Amino acid sequence: MEGAEATRILMGVNESTIKGYPHASISSSGAFDWTIQKIVRSNTSGFKLLFLHVQVPDEDGFDDMDSLYASPEDFKNMKHRNRTRGLHLLEYFVNRCHEIGVACEAWMKKGDPKEVICHEVKRVQPDLLVVGSRGLGPFQRVFVGTVSEFCQKHAECPVISIKRRADETPQDPVDD
Repeated sequence: MEGAEATRILMGVNESTIKGYPHASISSSGAFDWTIQKIVRSNTSGFKLLFLHVQVPDEDGFDDMDSLYASPEDFKNMKHRNRTRGLHLLEYFVNRCHEIGVACEAWMKKGDPKEVICHEVKRVQPDLLVVGSRGLGPFQRVFVGTVSEFCQKHAECPVISIKRRADETPQDPVDD
């Protein structure tokens, strides 16, 4: 592949809803592993993985915890903590890439994951978008919605959605 430009794969990654930061979700880990095994294989110099983590701000601006915020410094600390957690999540994927010799970049954005991912696809123009999928049924999708389904319809590049394995599905399939 000398002289050829590396194939750029954007991967939307998120934290585990079971273990929390800095642990990657089952779907994100599975999508990463699948990409390495099925697409990259041994051609590590032919690919560049682009990791995007979208942090979702709570509607009320709080982290759904019983905490008392009494000063502007309290809010600054909360924002710093959330940013640090996101960085640790991205660090996990960057370290994995460096261990196997795959070039990568990683960054964070805030907002609605499905909208932000599609916006970043338009901005970065990757060759491919890979996202994990929880494999929710139609009833669950109505209430929870799916980022992968939205990206399939709206992203301006080919999209591969990697469904997690049945043996990885938690008791509540909405968890990840």
